[in-house]
Amino acid sequence: MKKAMMPAICLAAMQTHVPVAVIGGVRNDAVGTEEMLKKVSQQLDQINGETKKTAENALTEAKKAGEVSAETKQAADKLLTQQAELSNAVKKITDQLEGVNQKHLDIAQQIADGGLGGGKAGGVKSLGQAVIDSHEKIKAFNGGSLSLMVNNAITTAAGSGGGLIFHDEERDPVRMPRRRLLVRQLLTQGRTSSDLVTYRKQVVRTNAAAPVAEGGTYQASTYGWAKATAQVKKIGHVTSISEEAMADADQLQTEIDSELRYGLDLEEEKQILAGDGTGENLSGLLTEAPDFVAAAGLPNATRIDRLRLAILQVTLEDYIASAMLMNPLDWAAIELLKVSGTDNRYVWGNPATGNTPMLWGKDVVDTASMTAGEWLVGDLAMAATYYDRMETEVLFSTEHGTNFVEDMISMKARKRVAMANKRALAMVQGDFTFA
Repeated sequence: MKKAMMPAICLAAMQTHVPVAVIGGVRNDAVGTEEMLKKVSQQLDQINGETKKTAENALTEAKKAGEVSAETKQAADKLLTQQAELSNAVKKITDQLEGVNQKHLDIAQQIADGGLGGGKAGGVKSLGQAVIDSHEKIKAFNGGSLSLMVNNAITTAAGSGGGLIFHDEERDPVRMPRRRLLVRQLLTQGRTSSDLVTYRKQVVRTNAAAPVAEGGTYQASTYGWAKATAQVKKIGHVTSISEEAMADADQLQTEIDSELRYGLDLEEEKQILAGDGTGENLSGLLTEAPDFVAAAGLPNATRIDRLRLAILQVTLEDYIASAMLMNPLDWAAIELLKVSGTDNRYVWGNPATGNTPMLWGKDVVDTASMTAGEWLVGDLAMAATYYDRMETEVLFSTEHGTNFVEDMISMKARKRVAMANKRALAMVQGDFTFA
């Protein structure tokens, strides 16, 4: 019996001296520890029974002989020693088992928090944890450079955290700039249902009105009109797109439609201003407007001087100018003009405040559709009428050329318009070239 008990006692004593915090991952040894605790507890119960029995024998011997025998004393001492050792072993094994269970709870909590933490056995560390684990290097740092290796850190690289990174995407494309188209709205607007606009234009006025004496003869005045026409012209362009692109890009049709319409309007403005009237071109304002002729004896040394003289030329033809068209470069030159070479005050306006673009009481329209160095002054609503025969139309076709066999779509945009220059003397055109 005693020989059988010795291995368990020794094993229990060895178990109590195992380190409870070993560098490395926590081992799942709770099952073995519980089994050991069960065996040692059984042996402790057995020793307690034998100790009780030995104590009863010693008491009986003392009553009979008056003293306890040496053999009984020796057996009792040995049992008490074993009882103390087993009791200590039970306490230490119980403490160790509680520590293992706590580690299991800590690991479970770390897994729930998203990682295994700072063990060396493969848990992913955050950058902060890696720096804290390098505290010995940090304590020894006394200047210079310090390199801390961060292993197993989650980064934005593919295979790490990169697969979970989603990028924001703006669906609205960044479009190229579009010019402000301002000229058409300055004209009188009209509509036509034919391919030709016919109108009557007065070409003769001889006014013979004069005072007449009693019984005198009245002088005859002469008037005449001529028939004038404005031919409807077509402006258009086309582009091609694959059926796959049209189907897969939900915004593509809208974007192309918008670009086609802008292209028509841009060409329309160029035609209104500078069309030369040949072929399918409109006859534009600059083509019809009379040339500038400076009035004699008046200042004509600056841009501001010249524009005032242009207003005068229109006024002398019995029209009232309402607008000035020029390139933004020329308008900027006017705004930057100073009183003199030594006076920093500007002639026109105050740079610290917003000013409506006006000069000599007339609206200034600065547009890149005007060539730099050129200008147009007048009452454009009186000068010309612009007719719409067909407003902008965008058409689709798969039947053009080889579209059908190539799965292509042709997109065509067009409009039909006419322009009648009715009062050319209501405007004047010139440039800023000074002798």
